[in-house]
Amino acid sequence: MGTAGKVIKCKAAVLWEQKQPFSIEEIEVAPPKTKEVRIKILATGICRTDDHVIKGTMVSKFPVIVGHEATGIVESIGEGVTTVQPGDKVIPLFLPQCRECNACRNPDGNLCIRSDITGRGVLADGTTRFTCKGKPVYHFMNTSTFTEYTVVDESSVAKIDDAAPPEKVCLIGCGFSTGYGAAVKTGKVKPGSTCIVFGLGGVGLSVIMGCKSAGASRIIGIDLNKDKFEKAMAVGATECISPKDSTKPISEVLSEMTGNNVGYTFEVIGRLETMIDALASCHMNYGTSVVVGAPPSAKMLTYDPMLLFTGRTWKGCVFGGLKSRDDVPKLVTEFLAKKFDLDQLITHVLPFKKINEGFELLNSGQSIRTVLTF
Repeated sequence: MGTAGKVIKCKAAVLWEQKQPFSIEEIEVAPPKTKEVRIKILATGICRTDDHVIKGTMVSKFPVIVGHEATGIVESIGEGVTTVQPGDKVIPLFLPQCRECNACRNPDGNLCIRSDITGRGVLADGTTRFTCKGKPVYHFMNTSTFTEYTVVDESSVAKIDDAAPPEKVCLIGCGFSTGYGAAVKTGKVKPGSTCIVFGLGGVGLSVIMGCKSAGASRIIGIDLNKDKFEKAMAVGATECISPKDSTKPISEVLSEMTGNNVGYTFEVIGRLETMIDALASCHMNYGTSVVVGAPPSAKMLTYDPMLLFTGRTWKGCVFGGLKSRDDVPKLVTEFLAKKFDLDQLITHVLPFKKINEGFELLNSGQSIRTVLTF
């Protein structure tokens, strides 16, 4: 492309500080350095994690460009890049895969050492590629997708099938894969089993889709908001209940409903109390409980160790335990083969300039996923 090697001026949604709306600004995006890739963003999803930065519950430097769930086209590449080329359709990866660290080399690992979960806000060489009004603007989780152009390290990008619709497969960059992988990869749900999903937002619905794909015979969705039940049933839940409907602890309710045979539970909210409830709700001896919802930072959990002593397994996962560069292209191919339906998760599609409206939909509970298009 004619822009290769040059600074690109484009529009981006900049967060200048916490608890402020996004400001659409003209920014400069520097060319990619060695082992870096510059991407033209086509579509990007609004995820609760982005909102954590606005609210201040997730560490970040400011000013920053957030966004981490997207589809784009490679505009140009830096020296030494071999896995993508200009014109490739790609998904940026908030969870990199360097293929060299211990987690990447272990078949069960995926939390690559290059992940930026501490809010460093820079690329591998320690600098940023964004400038606005003469000031450096920081990156977010190796991705920064609320901009027309972004720059990522080669370890943070996956080439996908060119036929993939960008406004749908962007969800494979975070929300869908996190839930689906939690069921099929981390939980390893077995056919014929009973699964319980706490929290029926976009990721919770994706867990249900994963349980269904794995052959679970009974999938019970749990949420305080009964408006979410219809969508949960549509994607594969066999029944839904609200904890408010009984005075008994939810673990007792579920034990009675299932004849004490819950194989797997998934906590997809990020609340300490529901993490314990989910653990207590799986079978005391052979049950597995998976923590999928990001826990609140700097909070400690107190629980009865007898819950584990009897034989339960308690697990966590990031990005559904998936290896990002390996598994994202496979999931896109499965989507194109109609193995799962992402339309169920997308409630709103808005132009990029309406990003603040998209976050209002998230915070008012009206949306599951809002996708912004460029």
